Amino acid sequence: MIKILYQSDPDNAKGDRIAKVLARAGLCSRREAERWVEAGRVTVDGEKLQSPAFNVNPGARVMVDGKVLPSKQDPRVWRYHKPPGLLTTNKDPEGRPTIFERLPRELPRVISVGRLDINSEGLLLLTNDGGLARKMELPDTGWKRQYRVRVHGNVRQRDLDNLKKGITVEGIHYAPIEAKLEKLDATNAWVAINLIEGKNREIRKIMDHLGLRVNRLIRLAYGPFHLGKLVRGQVSELPTKSMRDNLGVTYSRSKGYIDKE
Repeated sequence: MIKILYQSDPDNAKGDRIAKVLARAGLCSRREAERWVEAGRVTVDGEKLQSPAFNVNPGARVMVDGKVLPSKQDPRVWRYHKPPGLLTTNKDPEGRPTIFERLPRELPRVISVGRLDINSEGLLLLTNDGGLARKMELPDTGWKRQYRVRVHGNVRQRDLDNLKKGITVEGIHYAPIEAKLEKLDATNAWVAINLIEGKNREIRKIMDHLGLRVNRLIRLAYGPFHLGKLVRGQVSELPTKSMRDNLGVTYSRSKGYIDKE
């Protein structure tokens, strides 16, 4: 069992960093929260913050864009079958469609656990808790991301086997990857890929380095959570038992995430 522990001490006199507070409220990721502060969108007890290097004391009044921070909700996680052609971002300067514009309206405000690029499809986890999202994204969990990838080019299993040693492409080092040739036809091949890090466009960059062009990429699983029979665009919430059994945590409103045992 993989355990994600997240402990917040309500009696901590120093409080928590503002980015952590906003993320735990499910408004955004910590990085986004820092950008919000720098843009002057966040106030604490009526004072506009100038820097994200700010600790929020218990009981402080936090506001974003003039609205009081919503009360803390129990953590929830959803599986989502992301279709190709959608960006995993809240807003695109170029006006391209995003997943958040296509999600069911009845969903609360959610953030994604990691990303899938615009041309990729498959399993994307969503949660209403930024702190939990951050913990689920870290490579320290040891969670494998499983993909099925269709490529065009000359695929050789020995080249794929070499990825088990890790590889450096254009100065970026990628951790060991498991890759197996599943099916080969006249023009394309299907490759099963398992990885842990999931760096930006990792699979596409590595396949390109091997002389292979990715023309379809499907994420089948993220750690213990699987795409299953979800159809494109479908959303399914994880039951409490699944969260408890697979994450190894329960929730306390005063203490955050704690070991269920």
